[in-house]
Amino acid sequence: MVKNGRPRGATIIDVAAKAGVSPMTVSRVINGRSGVAPRTRAIVEETIRTLGYTPNVAARSLVTSGELRIGVIYSNPSAAFMSDFLTGVFEEASIRGARLILLKGEEGRPPEESAVDDLIAAGISGVILTPPLGESPALLQVLREARLPMAAVGAHGIGDAICVRIDDRGAAYEMTRQLMGAGHRRLGFIVGNPDQTASLERLAGFYAAVREREDVRTNIAQGDFSFASGLAAGEQLLEASPPPTAIFASNDDMAAAVISVAHRRQIDVPRELTVVGFDDTTAAVMLWPPLTTVHQPVRRLAAEALGLLVAEIGTASPRGSYSDHVLPHEIIQRQSTAQVGSNDLAQAGSL
Repeated sequence: MVKNGRPRGATIIDVAAKAGVSPMTVSRVINGRSGVAPRTRAIVEETIRTLGYTPNVAARSLVTSGELRIGVIYSNPSAAFMSDFLTGVFEEASIRGARLILLKGEEGRPPEESAVDDLIAAGISGVILTPPLGESPALLQVLREARLPMAAVGAHGIGDAICVRIDDRGAAYEMTRQLMGAGHRRLGFIVGNPDQTASLERLAGFYAAVREREDVRTNIAQGDFSFASGLAAGEQLLEASPPPTAIFASNDDMAAAVISVAHRRQIDVPRELTVVGFDDTTAAVMLWPPLTTVHQPVRRLAAEALGLLVAEIGTASPRGSYSDHVLPHEIIQRQSTAQVGSNDLAQAGSL
C-alpha cells in the first residue's frame, strides 16, 4: 500500500474495510474479546493474514475491558480556546468515568492519517473534534470509514456527527448592532479561518446588521483566528483613511492583537478606537483594557459534546444522522468600548 508515494503497512482501517466490519470489531478480534460472531471472527482473522496486518503494540496496551475510551482530536491556533475546551472535556470525562485519549494536529491541520489509525486501533468508542477539525473532509472521511460516533464542537450541519455550537450569526449581529448603537459608523471586521463555517456565519451576522443602516462604512480584513493574523489585519484596518472607529475581531486572540497594534500606534482604546472580540476566553481579561466580547461557553460546549457522544455510544441503535445543538451566548461588556464623541459623529455623518 502506498501513501504520499511511500509504501506503508496495512492498518486496522484497511482490515475493517476489506472484511466489511468496523475497526472496533477488528480490535475485539485482535484482543480476544467477546461480542464477535464466530463467522465474523474467522473473516477478520483471515483478512489480517491476507493483508499482513501487524497490530500497533502501544495502541493495544491501551485496550482494557469494559473501559469507555473517547478520542479527542484537536488543533486550534488559540491557546486560550484550547485551555477552556480541554478543561470542559476533562471535567465531564471525570464525571462520566470516561478515559480520554488525546491526539494533536499542528497549526489547525489534522494529525497524520497513520496517527488517526493508531488512535482508532486503541479501541476508542467515539471521537470529539475541536474547531477547525470538525470540518476537515479528509479527517471526517477516515472516521466515517471507521464507523465511529463523532461530536464536533463549533461545527455547523455535519449530517453524521453531533454538532455543538452557538448561534454565530446571531451573536455577531447583536454585537454589531451594539457598536452602531454606540454611534460607530466606520466599522472594521476581521474574518476568522476561511475554511470554517463559523467564520462565514460571523461575517454574515456583521453584514446583516450593517445593512440596516445606509450611513455605515465597512472595511474587512482576513485573519485565521491566530494572534499573528490579528496583528496583520489590525495594521491593515488602521492604515485606512479614514480609519474605523470600531473594530470587531472574530475571536479574542485577534482582538487582543488589534489592541496591541493600537497601543504601538499610540491610539487610545477605547477613547479613539473601540475593539470587540468573540469567545470570552481568558485572553479577554488578561489585557488592558479588558475586552468587550461575545461569550461563547467553550467549557460547556465541550462538556455537552462529550455527554451527547457518550449517550450516543450507549444507544442500542445509533441514529446515523444528527441535528445541531445550539447553546446560548451572551455579550460581555468591558472597558474596550466607548460611545463615539460628538465630533466623530459629525465626521461620520459627512461620509
